[in-house]
Amino acid sequence: MPQMLLPIFPAGLTLINPQVGFEKREGKVYYFNGQFCFHIHEQEDVKSFRFVTSQMVVSGLARQTEIVQAFGVTPISVKRSVKLLREQGAEGFFKKPRARSPHVLTPQAVLQVQRRLSRGRSPAEIGRELGLKADTICKGIARGLLSRPKKN
Repeated sequence: MPQMLLPIFPAGLTLINPQVGFEKREGKVYYFNGQFCFHIHEQEDVKSFRFVTSQMVVSGLARQTEIVQAFGVTPISVKRSVKLLREQGAEGFFKKPRARSPHVLTPQAVLQVQRRLSRGRSPAEIGRELGLKADTICKGIARGLLSRPKKN
C-alpha cells in the first residue's frame, strides 16, 4: 500500500496545492514538496522559474491553472513553457538564442555598399543600384556595419 504524504510545510509557505508550495526569502525562491525543498533559484531568474514550474506540471505535481493562480502569470506563458520542456527538455530554457545572420547585407554586399557610401552616394541611390532597400542600408549604418563619410 502506498505511503501517504503528510501535508507538513514550513511556516510562511505559500501553497500551490496541498502537495507543493513555495517561499520567497532573501532574494531567492524555494519550492517545497512537504518539508523537502526540491528547487531554489534567484527571484529574478525567469528562465529557472519557467523551467521548475513546467517540471511541476509535466511531472504531475501541479496543474497549469494552479501555477497561474499561485504566481499570477498568464495561462499562455505556462502553456508555452510546458510545451518547450516537452519538446526540448531543460536545455530549451537555458540555451543561448540563435543570433540572426544578415540575410541581405552579406560581407560582399557590405563591401559594395561601403564603397558607394565612401563616394558620397545616398542609401536610396545605392539601394536602387544594388537591389537593396534604403532602409536596410540605413540599419547597417545604425548598427555600425557601414559608415558614412564625415561631412566637411
